[in-house]
Amino acid sequence: MERVLPASADAIIAKAIEAVYAFAPLAEKTVVLVPGFITAQVESLSEAIGFDMETLSYTLGMFACYPLGIIMAGLPHGKMKHFFSFLLGAFLLQFTIGKQWIHHFISVIVSYILFLVLPRSLSKTVVPAFIMLYVTLGHLHRQYINYMGWDLDFTGSHMVLSMKLYSLAWNLYDGELIAKGKETKPQKKCADVAVKDLPGLIEFLGYTFNFSTILAGPSFEYKIYADACDGTNLYDKNGKPKGKIPSQILPTLKPFILSIICLGCFVVGNGKFPLLDPTDPQNFTPVVITEEFLKKPWLNRIAYCWFSLFCIRMKYYFAWKNAEGASNIWYAGFEGFDENGNAKGWENSNNVDIVEFETASNVKTLSAAWNKKTANWLGRYVYMRTGGSLVATYGMSAFWHGFYPGYYMFFMSVPLLTACERLGRKKISPKFSSASWTSYDIVCKVVTSIFVEYMVLGFQLLAFDWALAGYKSHYFFGHILSIVFYLAVSQIPSPKKKEA
Repeated sequence: MERVLPASADAIIAKAIEAVYAFAPLAEKTVVLVPGFITAQVESLSEAIGFDMETLSYTLGMFACYPLGIIMAGLPHGKMKHFFSFLLGAFLLQFTIGKQWIHHFISVIVSYILFLVLPRSLSKTVVPAFIMLYVTLGHLHRQYINYMGWDLDFTGSHMVLSMKLYSLAWNLYDGELIAKGKETKPQKKCADVAVKDLPGLIEFLGYTFNFSTILAGPSFEYKIYADACDGTNLYDKNGKPKGKIPSQILPTLKPFILSIICLGCFVVGNGKFPLLDPTDPQNFTPVVITEEFLKKPWLNRIAYCWFSLFCIRMKYYFAWKNAEGASNIWYAGFEGFDENGNAKGWENSNNVDIVEFETASNVKTLSAAWNKKTANWLGRYVYMRTGGSLVATYGMSAFWHGFYPGYYMFFMSVPLLTACERLGRKKISPKFSSASWTSYDIVCKVVTSIFVEYMVLGFQLLAFDWALAGYKSHYFFGHILSIVFYLAVSQIPSPKKKEA
């Protein structure tokens, strides 16, 4: 960052950061939930196994959600669950990021005050603007002091928090309009998650600090969280079960075991197929754009990149599946019952469909299976509220992730794939069978996988020169062939619709 900023701007930023850092001793005093002996034991374990302290703390924090979830499931419904959710979420933040947990607390309290004093017509804009500004400053600070670094800080959990507060701001606005009978199309579509009244402080803290989702998500709606805490998803007003309550054992064990498998695949696979330089990923040239690597045949290089990115995804699969199981223990992932008393399922906490994502035959299916709750947030509260603007939606997604150029190179490339997919679905797909695993479907799966992996390369390389070199190492085939495909297929007449 210092290389591109004028000296005067750099001096101002440095002074601003120094002023904020002056409060560090006060923030340190707020870390009161983690006993010293626990920290000492983790440090000893970190040295013994060769894991850095941050990664080990985060991993242990993820697994700690399971015994905590068992306790949560045994607590009586009501404020006790909310308080426990808040207290343990605060503990996990202090355990994993130390004094930086204070950013989470400040954001939550300020947002609650804004909800209290502002009318819903304003809070739906002011609260999202505030939390996105806070996340933005966090991203910029991280890039300024540790450009290209991978150290764990508060921005990860804050990204989850931003979705919760952003969503709740619109939920409250929708609830008010619905109560007045003034709902429009967005309110009608989001009526099932609308919130009529501002939650009490304990309920609000429990939701925003929810222990099973605070480290890696998913960010489910407030109403889903509240229904799990007060038992509404299981019991009626008279305390009687709405249907036969399913066991949470299998919905807990399945994602838990899968998360362990994914963690193992990541550790082993990332070691064998590193994308970045393992010795110094922050400064040394990434493996996939070194001179030595570029001497290999192109098919070998594209195959290596595919496996490398596949292994990197295992890290996300681990985190999301682990959080899914931890949420299912206390029925937060349970969707409730239909009008006939039949259990709906456990989709509330499911943030990724691994098989569907890895075998997707088009970008639409692939996007719907990846980071599903973030997609819901973008769809309900950005896309739907901006009149269906893809520019606003992809822009918000890139903005939310941070400001590394690679993010924007990726998100600006995705619409090109989307446009090609829509055109192909209109002019080519009707000529073939729509059944799965036909020759045409297999070709679509392979092409989708290869092209998306190519585009994602820029996202993972982060820096502009590294991302550009990554695309260049593959001759920009993803961009060039997409443009050629779009221009060529545009000339094909659309198939005539079958007469009824």
